[in-house]
Amino acid sequence: MAVLAAAAGGALSAPAAAEGTGPTAGPPGQVEFPTHCLPPQEAGLPPADGPTTARITADDPAPRVGDTVTVTYQVARTPAVNPLSVALPADVLTPTGRIVLGGAQRGEVTVVGAKRNDPVEVGGALPAVTMTGTFTVTAPGEITLSPGDYTLHTGHLLELDTVCAAAGSVAPGPSPDPSPKPSGSASAPASAAPSPASPSPPPSPAGPPVAQRITASPLPTANLRAVALGTAAGGPGAKAEVTGAGFAPGADVTVAGRAGTAETADRVTAKADELGVVLAELPVTDRATTAVVAYEGAAWTPERGSGPAAYTVIVAAPMPPGSQKVTAVVEPGELGMTQVGEAVTLGAVPYGDGGAAAGRIGTVTVKDARGGPAGWSLIGKVTDFTGTGGVRIPGASLSWTPACTAAPGSPSACTPGSAGTVGPDGAVLASTGDAALVGGTFTLDAAVTLQVPPYTPPGAYTAVLTLTLS
Repeated sequence: MAVLAAAAGGALSAPAAAEGTGPTAGPPGQVEFPTHCLPPQEAGLPPADGPTTARITADDPAPRVGDTVTVTYQVARTPAVNPLSVALPADVLTPTGRIVLGGAQRGEVTVVGAKRNDPVEVGGALPAVTMTGTFTVTAPGEITLSPGDYTLHTGHLLELDTVCAAAGSVAPGPSPDPSPKPSGSASAPASAAPSPASPSPPPSPAGPPVAQRITASPLPTANLRAVALGTAAGGPGAKAEVTGAGFAPGADVTVAGRAGTAETADRVTAKADELGVVLAELPVTDRATTAVVAYEGAAWTPERGSGPAAYTVIVAAPMPPGSQKVTAVVEPGELGMTQVGEAVTLGAVPYGDGGAAAGRIGTVTVKDARGGPAGWSLIGKVTDFTGTGGVRIPGASLSWTPACTAAPGSPSACTPGSAGTVGPDGAVLASTGDAALVGGTFTLDAAVTLQVPPYTPPGAYTAVLTLTLS
C-alpha cells in the first residue's frame, strides 16, 4: 500500500474507444440516418430534414473495465444550412454532440469539436465536422456506440445554434433566450421571427443505427487459494496431511497428486468449511507424484486452484553393504512482494494553469518461490484524492506507465501492464503467465501522472494506492 500526494488538485480526462461497421457503404463505423434540424429562431428558417452521414471510431476495440476510451464522432454530411443571410467566414463553426452507449453499458458521451470550417455561402449546407470525447468502461461485455444529436454553433455576427437529431427522437431545441450577442454590425439574419411551424417527420422507432461495437473484458480477480503439507516426503502409501485455505465456503475441493503438469492417480475430495479452510489426508501411492494441488470444479485452473506443494515419494531399495542413501528435498516457498518506501510525492502544478503532476511509485520486488505452474498478477487500485475542505480529485485522474524486469535465471518472463488509468476499479501493474514451471524474482516500477485541471484550489491532495498480489 502506498500513499500518493499531489501539491495541487485536478481531475484526469483520459482518452480512449473502438471501431465497428455501419450498414451503409463506406469506411468502418460509418452510418446514415434521417435527421431533423432546427435552425435558430433568429434565422426565421424552416426546419431542415434530410440524411446525416456520420462515422464513429474508437481508439481501443477491446478495453478492460476501468479503461478510458476516446471516441470520435465525424459528421460528413448534414441537412443543416448556414443560418445567416450572409456568407459564413472560415473558422466560426463549433460543433458539439453526444454518442449514445448501449449493450453492456448505457449512457451518453459528450463530444466537442474545434472551431474549424471552410467558408459557407448563403443558404449553403454546413460543412463536415469532427468531435471527440472520452468515457470510462464500467461493465464487461459488448458496448454499442450510436450517433446522437449534434449542435452546430456559428459565431459570426450572432451566436446561433442549429440543433440536429435523428428523426422521431427528442432533441434539445434552441436556447429559450433568443437575445442575440452581436459581434459585428450590418449583416444580421434576414428575419428575427420565430421559425414557422412545421410537422416533424414520422418517428423512427429504431433511432440512429449502431455505428461501432467494442468488447470490454473484466479485470482479473485475485486467487487467494493456498495449500500446505504437513510433511514434504513419505514412503509409498503414506498419508500426506493437506491444509487448504481461501476456497469458497462449503465448496467440494479435490486434493490430488501431480507429476509436472499432469495429475497422478492419488486423489481425495474434501469440503471447505465456513471459512474456506480444507483439511484432508491424501494417501500417496503413485510413485510418480512429485507435488500436491487442490482445486474447485472438475479440473485444476489458475483461477480456482492452488499449489502445487512439492512432495517426494521415498522408495526404499536394498543398499549395498557399507552404503547410505542420501535424499535432498527442495521445498516450495511463497509468493510475496516488498516495496521501497511508504509514500509517493507527485510534482507540483501551478494554480490556474493546472497540468500533469508526475512522479514514480516505490520500486516493488516480487519473489515467486512456489515452483508450480501458476503465474501471478499485481493489481493496483487508487482512492480519490482528498484535499483541504473536502475537495476531491477522482482516482480515475491518476494514470501510470508500468515497467517490469525479471532477474537473471528467473524461469518466468515478466509482462508489464498497459499504460493508462489506474482508478478505483484497478489496473494491472505486471504479471507472469502460467507454465510447466514458473518462478523468479522481478523488479516492478511505474511512472504515475495526476492530471490537474486549471483553478483547482491550492493545497495538498492525498490518495491511497493499494497493490494486491495474487
